[in-house]
This record gives sequence, structure tokens and C-alpha cells, in this order.
Amino acid sequence: MKKVFVVGSLNTDLVINSPYMPLGGETIRGNGFMTNCGGKGANQAYACGKLGGKVYMCGCVGDDDFGKMAVSNLQNVNVNTDFIYEIEKTPTGVAVIVVTEGENRIIIDSGANGFLTKNHIDSALSVAQSGDIYLTQLENPIDIIGYGLKVAKEKGLITVLNPAPASLDIVKYLEFVDIITPNETELSILGGKEVLFDKGIETVITTLGGSGYEIATKDKSKIYPCIKVDVLDTTAAGDTASGGLCLGLAQDWSIEKSIEFGSVCASLACTKRGAQQSVPFLDEALKYLK
Repeated sequence: MKKVFVVGSLNTDLVINSPYMPLGGETIRGNGFMTNCGGKGANQAYACGKLGGKVYMCGCVGDDDFGKMAVSNLQNVNVNTDFIYEIEKTPTGVAVIVVTEGENRIIIDSGANGFLTKNHIDSALSVAQSGDIYLTQLENPIDIIGYGLKVAKEKGLITVLNPAPASLDIVKYLEFVDIITPNETELSILGGKEVLFDKGIETVITTLGGSGYEIATKDKSKIYPCIKVDVLDTTAAGDTASGGLCLGLAQDWSIEKSIEFGSVCASLACTKRGAQQSVPFLDEALKYLK
């Protein structure tokens, strides 16, 4: 199996269920408060690791208990954490998540995620080989994320970008992306599929929520359904899909089979509360593969 390098954010999620979003100055009662490890990068690394991948995580945490918890949680699913760096006198990133009727509204304080450097990425990729998988997102400084994509591409890795949260600042780096995985909103912000193809991206996988996903290349596109589940919490659905996709690619599965697997994993993650703890085990997901 090839190695998967995930460069991205590590956060602590503070999650609460709410009947609705309160108005300004309003206090309402929620329920089910929970603290768990999150961050798009860490979620994706955790998902790929829990599903059996050989994963290396590169990112930054603060010198606080949240940072220690984030690293320990990844180690629990055999993710290599040698390239997670502790930033002194800085808090670990935090995401405040309000869940209303199964949908998430998220506020992020980047904290240590803003301290990721080119040197951090160079160190992580020093153990990479051509053909390995490189997965990243946009919760760290965009210029550093773009640098990582460029270096990974030059080293012959398969580069996968989950463009969330969407930012037009990433556009100038899209020439270094092989596969991009936006949702419909992110795709619209980036200008649509034709713009992405013009930038040199080979495959656009658009996640469509409960309607499934679309795989598109310059020559063709097709929409695929996802499995139907009772949705409880969508917090880590997209991240789980990315982790499952990269696990498949690391095993030389086709893109079609890889994202089908990722979609199954994402659907199963929606049936549980929380971020990383909602990721299914490999045997659970394999039951649903055609």
C-alpha cells in the first residue's frame, strides 16, 4: 500500500445541539454538548488511518491539552505524527459547532494552524516517494498549502485537494492538483468545472450531499447515488469521504471505486455524532461496496 500524506489543520471541536440558531442577544437551551478532536486535516488523516491506510499527518498544534489530545487521538489509529509540530504560547485551533436539524454551523479560530511553514511540509515530504498520495485542504495559510501542492506534484505524488473552506486564493495553485473534491457551493465559488479543467485538474469529484456525488473529467461526467441512512450529524462526512478516497487510491483502486468507498464511509459517519469518532471501521464500510 502506498503512503498517504495529509497536510492540514488540527482542531478541537466544541459541539452542541440546538433547536435553532439564537438571535442576537438571545439565550436558548441546547443539549448533547461534547468535546472532540477535529480539524479537516486531522479528520481526513484519522479517517484514512482508521480505515487501514499508512498515513502521515503534517500540521501544527498549540502547547495546550487540546494539542496533546489531538496528537494522541491520531496515534490511536496508527497515524504517523512525527510531522505534527507544537507551537509554543499558542492555542490549538478550535471549532465551535452548532448542530440544528442535522446541519452544522461552524465558527473556527485557527490558532496554531496559522503557523504551518514550508519547512514543515518539506520535512514531511522527505519520506515520500513518487506515486504516494498527497491530501490537503484550506484551513491553513493558502500560500503554504499551495507550496505543498507544488512540491508534492514535483515529487510525483498524486495530489488531492479538498477546497474547504473555499477561497479564490487557491486558484493560482490549481495547476498542481490532480483531483479536487468540492461540494456544490465550493465548486461555484471556484468558478465551476470548466474553470478547474482549464487550470489543469484532471478529475473533479463534486459531493452532492444526500444526492450522492459526481465524477467529471473534460470528456465525461456521471452522477452516482449514495447509500441511504438516517442522518444524525454531518460534521465529518466530507472529511471521511476524502479519507476513504485516498485509502482507495493508495491501494491502486480506480477513482470510481475509491470515491464509491469514500461515499459509503461518509454516509455511515452521518449516522453517529461527532467528528473523528463517527468514522466507520473498515469492515462496516466494505459491507456496502457493490
